[in-house]
Amino acid sequence: METKDVILEIRKKNNLSQDELAERLFVTRQAVSRWENGDTIPNPETLKLISKTFDVSVNTLLGSPRQLICQCCGMPLNDDSISREPDGEFNEEYCKWCYTDGKLVYHSMQELIDFLVPHMSSMNMGEPQDIKAMLEKQLPQLKLWKKAQ
Repeated sequence: METKDVILEIRKKNNLSQDELAERLFVTRQAVSRWENGDTIPNPETLKLISKTFDVSVNTLLGSPRQLICQCCGMPLNDDSISREPDGEFNEEYCKWCYTDGKLVYHSMQELIDFLVPHMSSMNMGEPQDIKAMLEKQLPQLKLWKKAQ
């Protein structure tokens, strides 16, 4: 979905006119109209304000230009699984299970693997030894564990 469609959907979902949305975002109605027509996109500060006001990630506002994955466990991220900072802002680096209350939950790759292997095995995602081998190969490629090495 393109930025113009996301903004239009947000406005309609919240039963707002272009004027009302403009007022909430401290812009003109014409700016909202240009966004919805695809003529322009909001500046970075306005994107952050839209994100915070309407509980949608900047990545989604930009039409999900990149597939986000948790840089701790590798899980694909969407607006329901992205972690948040203590002030409520999205943290597009981690999922809400690996990063909560402004802190990482897992302090070592082994701690994460020890949690994931039985969990994934119980979901019939493979044999424990195969899951462990896969995680030991994939996790070091993620930003968090690259820094730790």
